Amino acid sequence: MTQAPLQQFYIPEEQSVYLLSQDDARKLRAWVALCQEQLEQLGYRDIELVGKGAYGFVFAGITGIGDEYVFKFTRVNLPQHLQDRLEEEAFMLEQVEHPRVPRLVAYQRVRHQSILVMERAPGLNLEEVSLREGRLSPRLIVRIAGQLADILAALRQERGPAGKPIVHGDIKPSNLVFDSQNETAALIDWGSSVFAQLDANQQFVATNVMELMSDNLQQTNARLGDVYFIGEEQLNGALSSPRFDEQGVAGTLYALASAQSCRFGHQAIPASSLGLPVEFARMLDGMLDPDPRQRRRAGDHFIREMPRLARTVMIDLPEPTEAPLVPVWTRPSGREIDTVVYSSRKSFLREEGVAETLNDVNDVQLDRYYKNFMQGMGETEKAFLAAVSRLGRYPVVGGLAVRWESDGVYIDTTLNLHDPTLKPAFVAAVNNMVNLARAIYRQGIFKSCLFNARDTLHLEREGADRPFVPEPGMQLHYEVSAVPELEDHTRLHSYFEDGPDPEEFLVLPETIIISLEALNEIHHTGMIIFEALPNHLKIHSYYRLLDPSREDEFRRRLEAILDAVGLIEGLGVSGFMKMPYKDTRLFPHVECQPERFYPRNPRQITPG
Repeated sequence: MTQAPLQQFYIPEEQSVYLLSQDDARKLRAWVALCQEQLEQLGYRDIELVGKGAYGFVFAGITGIGDEYVFKFTRVNLPQHLQDRLEEEAFMLEQVEHPRVPRLVAYQRVRHQSILVMERAPGLNLEEVSLREGRLSPRLIVRIAGQLADILAALRQERGPAGKPIVHGDIKPSNLVFDSQNETAALIDWGSSVFAQLDANQQFVATNVMELMSDNLQQTNARLGDVYFIGEEQLNGALSSPRFDEQGVAGTLYALASAQSCRFGHQAIPASSLGLPVEFARMLDGMLDPDPRQRRRAGDHFIREMPRLARTVMIDLPEPTEAPLVPVWTRPSGREIDTVVYSSRKSFLREEGVAETLNDVNDVQLDRYYKNFMQGMGETEKAFLAAVSRLGRYPVVGGLAVRWESDGVYIDTTLNLHDPTLKPAFVAAVNNMVNLARAIYRQGIFKSCLFNARDTLHLEREGADRPFVPEPGMQLHYEVSAVPELEDHTRLHSYFEDGPDPEEFLVLPETIIISLEALNEIHHTGMIIFEALPNHLKIHSYYRLLDPSREDEFRRRLEAILDAVGLIEGLGVSGFMKMPYKDTRLFPHVECQPERFYPRNPRQITPG
């Protein structure tokens, strides 16, 4: 049997270590330990892993005299030309002198391993701040915008040995470290940076006539930043220009103001609906406009006028607590939750007959983030998928089903958040998902499960022709409700309501299907997903029994499912989900959220 395209399985940027095979997880932990050991031998202390991405890992440590540094290692399994990019990043960072850019300390090789050493900016990255806080206040957005405009203006200056503007190429919330005490942002991660080929006026940047005549100006030197934030020109391979970073900044400010993790939602939830000052909101909408001329005009306005706008006196207005548009349950848990999102039935979100222009682009980030999930979708459809993915950044388990019909959008959810302190930010993420769904006009169904990767069972085998055998004592984890929870028996979203999923490729043996049918008659909520690879089977599950009197029967059915995994043949994914309550919410279609601006005189609406 041909191997199914299993890369469709995960939307998140980075798989949890709990989803890796035992061998891969062991190798990863050993490699992280080796990096930490190497840094300690170099004289650093308090080493910690602070980040990881498509190309490498980032550690932090302290020198003997108390200076805080970060250390960037490339992934050892990358091709050599990608590993060499760390040295190029060091060279580019060396060209930049700005108080909001942590400086290069050293580039060195230790036992064939390249290490980039940089100053450490104080604070948390703005993606973490956004996930914790939800929508950032309009005052803070304008303050951050002023600092970013200052950085962009500095990068446009033709100075340094090359005498050319520099393009960062990957401005996004997670590449901005925010010091909450001083409310300052520092721009990090220069791995996608290049010297600009075109200036802001789209004129060639060249130091001599021979360079102008060379082939170097016929093809882009640009690198692909995070496709959730870069603009159309960079995504489609245009010659590199400072305009790229304007687009990254626009996407970043929009995402932070709206509590999203991408730029795509701007048509359904425009900047003009986020309570920002009128001029600033209109400018941000202009920078995200589909018309390139409008984007350039708004970008010019941003660079020219942001120093003035940043001096506007603003105060943080009291915001009423946001009510969830669909139910959100808070169940504190003593267990660690590593949430992973599995989504099926995505194909109907793709546009008919859209040319797939990016298939020939060979880039790690493109493969990981974009090509297999979002290509061929409209902007709002991409934003909806990204909004579902953002839910998985919280400690939450459950599921959701969204059904688009001509009369509106029907949404069923069972979302159990395990950290009450994150509820306001999580509610903002859920409401964004709902509002994006309301702006999608087509008919179809989308389902998503959110499970704890720490509960995933892993079974290994010698080859695709051998059966999977559960280890002794292996069992599917489940919770039991303390008391029976009532439900309307005309329940929706049973395991078999919609029939087989057209995007899932694994056909389960009849024995497992029979057990699932029996489970379907027991009052519970939950999901189970089988992911069969040539030598590795992952069983992801989340179960909550809502009728304690049937626990023995429930447990026997789960044991029967596990006993039958040896009958699984073929490769691919198959998932089943059950939601217990008939609590479907119907939302009318709304193409665009209404305008809402920061008041001209905010003190008039604040108490005292």
